[in-house]
Amino acid sequence: MRKLLHTRVRVSDLEQSVNWYCDNLGFQVKSRNDNSPAGNRIVHLELPGNEHTLEFTWSPDFDLQVQEDLLHFAIGVPDIVEFCEEMEKKGIEVWPDNWREQFAQGHKMAFLTDPDNYEIEILENK
Repeated sequence: MRKLLHTRVRVSDLEQSVNWYCDNLGFQVKSRNDNSPAGNRIVHLELPGNEHTLEFTWSPDFDLQVQEDLLHFAIGVPDIVEFCEEMEKKGIEVWPDNWREQFAQGHKMAFLTDPDNYEIEILENK
């Protein structure tokens, strides 16, 4: 059987990204490599209970420019209202602005933006 193992994501500040994903989204550091064969610093992050990891890669000679709406990650949470309110209390913008009103119509979905402007889709996963 084939498995999706990890997704590589370039970041502009490795520690800032690792801390943001761990502190806000519940990721944990699975492994670190401060000197890959290509000269990159790499951190694999995992969400408990998931096999797929995010591989954050940083290199001093790579100028990261994330295009708007290029890609996003989707994360399921058990109670999206509680999660989004927790993010807002931490000063993280939840969008679109009317996410609460949208929830009243059934499909519960909101977005966050990480420090490099990657979008994170939040879905209720009961």
